Order: sequence, then structure tokens, then C-alpha cells
Amino acid sequence: MDNFLDAAIEIAREAGQLLLAHRGVSFELKGDYDLVTAADRASEQLIVKRLKQRFPHHGIVAEEGGRSEMQSELRWYVDPLDGTTNFAHGFPMWNVTLALARNEEVIAGVVYDPLNHELFAAERGSGARLNGAPMRVSKAAVLNDSLVATGFPSRKRHQNVNIHFYYQLAMVTHGVRRGGSAALDLAYTACGRLEAFWEFGLNPWDMAAGTLLVEEAGGRVSGMKGEPLDLHGNYVLADNGSIHAETLALFAEIFQGQYQHEMPGLPAHELEMRRG
Repeated sequence: MDNFLDAAIEIAREAGQLLLAHRGVSFELKGDYDLVTAADRASEQLIVKRLKQRFPHHGIVAEEGGRSEMQSELRWYVDPLDGTTNFAHGFPMWNVTLALARNEEVIAGVVYDPLNHELFAAERGSGARLNGAPMRVSKAAVLNDSLVATGFPSRKRHQNVNIHFYYQLAMVTHGVRRGGSAALDLAYTACGRLEAFWEFGLNPWDMAAGTLLVEEAGGRVSGMKGEPLDLHGNYVLADNGSIHAETLALFAEIFQGQYQHEMPGLPAHELEMRRG
């Protein structure tokens, strides 16, 4: 295990330095909406190369298309640049994330933020660390005392069901943050800067490392209906554990279309003014 985690840390640091050198590069669209840069591709090539050198029989699943040894019991999930849109615009919230799973149970994970020189790392059963120091989730006991985070897809955000969850959580917490990097949101939950993070439509490489960080820092991770987390599922909830039951109860109401706070509409006179 130490060998796996040490390798992930070393590779993440190397990829982070490569990304720093690529700042300011142009981007292109992947599909109709998602951005991709030369930095994503260069980082992934480096990470996949290093993993193949060290662990030639391990599987690798990487965001930009890297796939190998998919029948392996041990499989790496790699996001070579989590927060590509932030990176492309110079917004300082992006990272490199690697996680190793054994039969889909994550056993080691790293989230590296090179801009802030922060490396979050964990291995199953051995705790979580930030720059080598043990870290723990926050002690907030209720949603009213919590700062939480979420994310939205790159396309058709106005049609996304998460807006209903966003609004209800915004009304009962200290606020909802939308930073654009799921891995960092999870890492911040693990170290106590946030009390919770949830999101729909993530990929395994977005959340594999971060969910392990939260669990090993003393928090709780599940689906948004309380079921065991599925890395390939539709959603995730990660929190400090103390607010888990309360958050799930609120989510259950929203899934049923029951809102504690009605979403506002614009008064007719304001609508008329905006029409000009």
C-alpha cells in the first residue's frame, strides 16, 4: 500500500509541475461544451506512462481516453487536470487527482493542488493527510452551521435538477459554493473547510480519490438517497458525518418535490422592466 500511495504522490507532483508550465495555453471544445487543453493531454500522457512503468499489470482509466489492462483487479482512476475550465481561464482552482481501486473499492488516493502547494493523500485504513499532517472533517453538527459545495454540468445547466437542491441547501446553510473542481471540493470537505459536497453526473475519476479522503478523515460518503456509493452511479454525497442524516432527509424531500423554501419568481413589474 505504501508503495502505491508513494507512487501516486510522486506522479501527481510531477504532473502538477507540468501543468504549471502549461498555464496560458489555448483550449478547444471536447464535444459541444467541455473544454480540453494541451495541458490535459500532456498531463495524462505523463501519468499513464509513469503508471505503466511502475505497475504494468494495473488497469488505468483516465479522463482524456487513456485505457489499459481493464480486466485487472487493481485499477487506477486518473483525472490529469480536474477543473480544466478554471485552468483555461486562469481561475485558481484546479488539480491533479489519482486513485487506486481494488475491485472497485478505492484503497489509495491523491489530490494535488500545485498552485497552493497542497497535497491531500489517503490510504484505506490509515487515515488522511494534508502535506503530511493528519486531517479531520469539521465538527459542525447541523446544516444551519455548515458551508457546503456542489457542481453543475457543462451543458444545459438551466435544465439541471440540481438547481432545486442548490436553492434548498442555500436557504438552510451558511452558503453553497460552486468552485468547479469536484476533487478539491471533496478534499476541502475532508480537511474541514466545507461540511459537505454533493453533485450529480460525476465520473469515477472525478470522485474516487476525494471520497476516500473524506472517509479516512472521519466523514461519510454515500449516494444521495443513502445507498452505498457507486463510483459509476448518478450522484454522490460526502460530508462530515454529523450532518449526514439531516442532509439525506432534506434530499428525500426534494426528490419527492417537497420544498421547505419555495423557489422565487420575479414579480411581474420586474419582468416587464427586463423586457424593456
